[in-house]
Amino acid sequence: MPDPLPLLDSVAAERAVRRLDRLTKPPGSLGRLERLAVELAAIQGEALPRVAPPAMLVFAADHGVAVEGVSAFPQSVTAQMVANFATGGAAINVFARQHGARLEVIDVGVATPLPEALVGHPRLVNERIRAGTANLLEGDAMGRDEGLAAMAAGVRGAERAAAAGCRSLIVGEMGIANTTASSALLAALTGKPVAGLVGPGTGIDAERLAHKQAVIERALAARRPDPADPLDALAKVGGLEIAAMAGALLGGARQRLPLIVDGFIATVAALVACRLRPGLRDFLIFGHRSREPGHDLALRALDARPLIDFELRLGEGTGAALAFPLLDSACRLLAEMATFDDAGIDAARVDG
Repeated sequence: MPDPLPLLDSVAAERAVRRLDRLTKPPGSLGRLERLAVELAAIQGEALPRVAPPAMLVFAADHGVAVEGVSAFPQSVTAQMVANFATGGAAINVFARQHGARLEVIDVGVATPLPEALVGHPRLVNERIRAGTANLLEGDAMGRDEGLAAMAAGVRGAERAAAAGCRSLIVGEMGIANTTASSALLAALTGKPVAGLVGPGTGIDAERLAHKQAVIERALAARRPDPADPLDALAKVGGLEIAAMAGALLGGARQRLPLIVDGFIATVAALVACRLRPGLRDFLIFGHRSREPGHDLALRALDARPLIDFELRLGEGTGAALAFPLLDSACRLLAEMATFDDAGIDAARVDG
């Protein structure tokens, strides 16, 4: 894991503030967009930050707890969706094309063998640690060393993105039953009751939702993850793609990339990473609020206010991708809007 993380650049932030106050508008009249521009300047260490092009890293892995019937879809769908990502047919592919993003699909633990035709595909990266996690009811999800290996794979993804010239980072995920692992991990880290965290995930009915809650409660009782040790909790009840996202966020911060956090599962990954390196929080911009009930708790745990709320529950990084244009607009505001001096306008005569 990259350590230590850089600090925010207060000089760049102050320069951004001074420029914002000279732009042809009443001071502060663009609200959160102005604060976002200053935040981006501080992260990148540039008074005129740029977030385009973005990088999108979609980490894929399976979960052994899927055998307990906690998802509406079979585990084989993970591999099928990886193929869909690679060939350009998923929602995140649409947004990647829209934003001119660099997209990688990173297999850190898909259980089902991928089609031979995907071997060597330029969009697909093989970082498989193991063929999915173990069933949480029967044993720890993974070894601590495997969790660290998945995090290291995430760091490498962020480093590739920076080396390719990307100016911001979105991390997403795919893995059947990963809302189960995320809910268990969030409960472990916060000590909150499982009942308030568990949602329908891919769309299960009320009966299966109650079963999902019971599975998580039994797993937590059996595994006894240590809330004071994020790596212990991650290894016992987490997921390989969750670990990889945490690593990617840490690696991206090391590269001074603004990190656009997606929904529930990505926010739980961010919580793990922030428990490991509290300074990471300064680099996180929360893209959206998911319909998963646990997401509100995860956001509160990170004192986070998301940019949009479109009632999404897809994952893949789609909510973060939808929020990306707001970051781009904040950068363009700083760089392209005229100052009072540029426009020949008497600032004293401008009011709200």
